[in-house]
Amino acid sequence: MADNKNRPGNLPGGGPGNRPGGMNKPKFNSYWIIGIILLVMIGIQLMSNGGNLKEIDSNRFFQILKEGDIEKIVIVNKEKVEIYIKPDKLSDPAYEDVKSQKSNTVLGQTVPQYFFTIISQDVFVEELNRVMNGLPAGERPTYTTVTRRNYLGEIMLWVLPFLLILGIWIYMLRRMGGGGGAGGSNIFSVGKSKAQIFDKDTNVKVDFHDVAGLEEAKVEIREIVDFLKNPKKYTELGGKIPKGALLVGPPGTGKTLLAKAVAGEANVPFFSMSGSDFVEMFVGVGASRVRDLFKQAKEKAPCIVFIDEIDAVGRARGRNPNFGSNDERENTLNQLLTEMDGFSSNSGVIILAATNRADVLDKALLRAGRFDRQIHVELPDLNERKAIFEVHMKPIKIGKSVDVKFLAKQTPGFSGADIANVCNEAALIAARKNKKIVEKQDFLDAVDRIIGGLEKKNKIIKKEEKQTIAWHEAGHATISWLLEHANPLVKVTIIPRGRALGAAWYLPEERQITTTEQMLDEMCATLGGRASEELTFNKISTGALNDLERVTKQAFAMISYFGMSDKIGNRSYYDSTGQQDFAFTKPYSEKTAETIDEEVKTLIDEQYNRAKSILRKHKKGLKELAEILLEKEVIFSDDLEKIFGERPWGEPDGLSAAEAVPPALPDKKEEKEQKDDSQA
Repeated sequence: MADNKNRPGNLPGGGPGNRPGGMNKPKFNSYWIIGIILLVMIGIQLMSNGGNLKEIDSNRFFQILKEGDIEKIVIVNKEKVEIYIKPDKLSDPAYEDVKSQKSNTVLGQTVPQYFFTIISQDVFVEELNRVMNGLPAGERPTYTTVTRRNYLGEIMLWVLPFLLILGIWIYMLRRMGGGGGAGGSNIFSVGKSKAQIFDKDTNVKVDFHDVAGLEEAKVEIREIVDFLKNPKKYTELGGKIPKGALLVGPPGTGKTLLAKAVAGEANVPFFSMSGSDFVEMFVGVGASRVRDLFKQAKEKAPCIVFIDEIDAVGRARGRNPNFGSNDERENTLNQLLTEMDGFSSNSGVIILAATNRADVLDKALLRAGRFDRQIHVELPDLNERKAIFEVHMKPIKIGKSVDVKFLAKQTPGFSGADIANVCNEAALIAARKNKKIVEKQDFLDAVDRIIGGLEKKNKIIKKEEKQTIAWHEAGHATISWLLEHANPLVKVTIIPRGRALGAAWYLPEERQITTTEQMLDEMCATLGGRASEELTFNKISTGALNDLERVTKQAFAMISYFGMSDKIGNRSYYDSTGQQDFAFTKPYSEKTAETIDEEVKTLIDEQYNRAKSILRKHKKGLKELAEILLEKEVIFSDDLEKIFGERPWGEPDGLSAAEAVPPALPDKKEEKEQKDDSQA
């Protein structure tokens, strides 16, 4: 037999958790008491009902009666007859069915052995007297009539349903109030704040060294942290620290990460919660949680309160479609406005908030005194992308072929979250190929995987469709190479990716403003796919759906937003406040709307005819390019350079055609140049 001395359950101290007895004792719960009481009541009820009684029929009763073995008969409630056998007769074989009763007493009380049910007490008594009159005087048992009330059973009959309903009600309230969570969360604490508190006892490992780029934002955030650490530096000059700072920017740019860095840098309590945490199904709960949050913050001042996704409760008032109703979200916002800059002061409490929808926030929330500063966290530029790559590459085993600067050039318009995803996908791709290190090609494959989707090499495509796709993509590539302001091509493929049957990657120039000539060249290159189909096959397909959608939106923006039309003039119908989203009428007349439609059509038709003219002029090169694409399925900028010659305008950011040979990333901004040629 194996020795059990070294088993965990037999270790000194009781095994797991060092608890005596070798196991963790369950925590005490108040519901146990209710359960034990119910079990005792049910047990008493069963005992009172005579669980050991044996039911017999009237024939056997009168047989036992004639033998003189019955000591006593009790008629209960005119319907039940209890039979008590003489103690000295219980050992007879005739009473084998009640042999478990060695005596007729239990807990000092005499108990019956048999019972049976009668229909009429008068009929039974008459028959009983007739039989007893024929027995000797010493063998006649006594009989009595009693009326019993089962008070316990009646109480349970009334109480148990109420207890059941009460239990279900408590359970539902606990679930709605956040049931069973930390801090005794239940219906009575539903109005309490759900903010996480980070203080000196909580170790937050993120600091400003983990936040690459965002130098301007970090300067303003550092100033707030520095004020909390050294307030005299600012108050001696009569200055006041901003009461709040709003982080504004596109998704994935690092707003929440910057707030985590503040929690790691500041040696003051840090309250963190989401805007949706204020919203609850109960009326008034949101306002109650706001009050409780600021109450806790005042007690721990100086401190920082961070509200992520504040647009969940900070939307402009008066935009609720349920006109005239009591909007719980607006009540929460009103309470937030009062707490941030109301009659009572909140000295030492600084509010940080983050949102990517600053345009929908209430103006009262954005005014000075509440959010004094708006810190814009924009998409990273070339140098910031390089720094972000270096941060996310630290835990990855990278080969010597990986050039961080090259990857930064290949990812214009990428946010910090996108770059983190690229690094992770590259590591996964390298592991899938059983590599020991992550190489340059793995990063480029990760870029293609994220933007275009997974390659579907096994997807069955007809020969005619494949030719159409090849000529379509060749048309895009040709015009983009020949026009000065079109984004230079990096890679074209006719291998299906995701929902796209073909895709082209370009390297757009990073610019802050765009001229009319640049937009027209981009529109012409976008229409090159359909123009190539029409010139080659004398028919068009649904493959240009995405191209037409983008061109139409771009043309409409040029006419109605940017004032790039002689007929419309220097007028813009763009509304940066978002108020037009709720308007029932357009900001221009029907005549102007017709003019805009005509101008959009004219603009698109001009660029389409221009694309066909360019392709007719370079029809030989277009055919050669399409044939190479059909043969290889993937072409790079070197192939275009061999056919059309070197671009006289060069490459943006000094990126040569030789450098751009590996697959690159299309721009993800509004003017991104990826061709998603999915069918309608």
